[in-house]
Amino acid sequence: MSQYTNKHEDAHCAWCGRDISTNNRGRKRKYCSQSCRQRTYEARHNLIQQGLSPDCVVLTQSDTDAIIDRIFQARCAAEDLLTAISEGATSEELQEIATEVVALSREAERIR
Repeated sequence: MSQYTNKHEDAHCAWCGRDISTNNRGRKRKYCSQSCRQRTYEARHNLIQQGLSPDCVVLTQSDTDAIIDRIFQARCAAEDLLTAISEGATSEELQEIATEVVALSREAERIR
């Protein structure tokens, strides 16, 4: 029996990280707009001109710090969830904390 794959899964722009709505037909979109597609091309072209690999990611110190902060926030929320479970929190409280963990984790995935 073949497995049906859900084509409505969460998709994110490869440049800015925004959510992209998907449909059941055609190829999955990589970018939310032509502008993001162009920015990706320019960044890749600049890396090649500088002799770097096209799959390199170059981040400023402030971008790196922001990513570290978002990961820390997601970890703290996950620790809060574990604490709530061990303290016997209600299912509503656990649902609220779990929703926050998911939101912070999605934000932590964003590079730009």
